[in-house]
Amino acid sequence: MQHYTAHPIAPATLKELRATDDAGRTPGPFTDTEGGAPLRCCLRRSTPGECIALVSYAPLRRWAARTGADPGAYDEQGPVFIHAEECAGPDGKGLAFTNAHRTVRRYSAQGRILGGRLVGGSGGGADAFGPALQNAFDDPAVEFVHVRAVEYGCFLYEVRRGGPGLSA
Repeated sequence: MQHYTAHPIAPATLKELRATDDAGRTPGPFTDTEGGAPLRCCLRRSTPGECIALVSYAPLRRWAARTGADPGAYDEQGPVFIHAEECAGPDGKGLAFTNAHRTVRRYSAQGRILGGRLVGGSGGGADAFGPALQNAFDDPAVEFVHVRAVEYGCFLYEVRRGGPGLSA
């Protein structure tokens, strides 16, 4: 069985985003009164009463800075919810946020989009992610994928092939 690892936003990056986000803004933490916000720090939904922040995040830009890649026009930033303070991170219980339509967007080692696939919705959900990830990583040119929300295009998390991660 193939394994995939879902990666939340790294703790060092979260620390930076809590001070100044990728759009250069200082985040404004708030108490989530309703719950349900998809938290990219721990890959779960928020619960009522948690202190969270909505920040601008540029995952491809940060990856490119670490690897020396140049994603060119594919660089983008968008809104993500995180805990306003450091949290314990993911609990490792599975691929997060797979209960709705999602896009599995494939990227090359140069940071170029190699395509994508709509996953989930009625009859889909978590069971559809294994085949979608397998299909993405069957292409040797795919370095990693971003799972994104369809409704707003928001980045949810990155998935890489192999490692001690989650079973598809």
